[in-house]
Amino acid sequence: MKNEKTVMLHGIECCEEQEIHTDKVRQVSDLMPPEDQLYDLAELFKAFGDTTRIRILFALFEADICVCDLAELLHMTQSAVSHQLRLLKQARLVNGRREGKQIIYYLADDHVRTIIEKGMEHILE
Repeated sequence: MKNEKTVMLHGIECCEEQEIHTDKVRQVSDLMPPEDQLYDLAELFKAFGDTTRIRILFALFEADICVCDLAELLHMTQSAVSHQLRLLKQARLVNGRREGKQIIYYLADDHVRTIIEKGMEHILE
């Protein structure tokens, strides 16, 4: 049962009294990454914020694959898949290599797999 003195602000429980713990604030502030790094991290996670891009990444877990095959697998147009691949490439999550007349896409590195695997672990808990 909730304490009747619980203070709610925007549906979140808050401290009953305003007290700043300067030692904790200083400790965390000293460890906080620079703003530009936090921005880049937020942009990285935005790249994971689309189901189509997640589906592409899962496909690339299994095999290096061309746009034609990704389009067939995902029941999408090549243009739509290419658009999503461009965003994933800009986020440095995928790379492509030329094989004859085709560009074969693959995961940029094992970190991409780890991020997705940890995300799946989290939602399945």
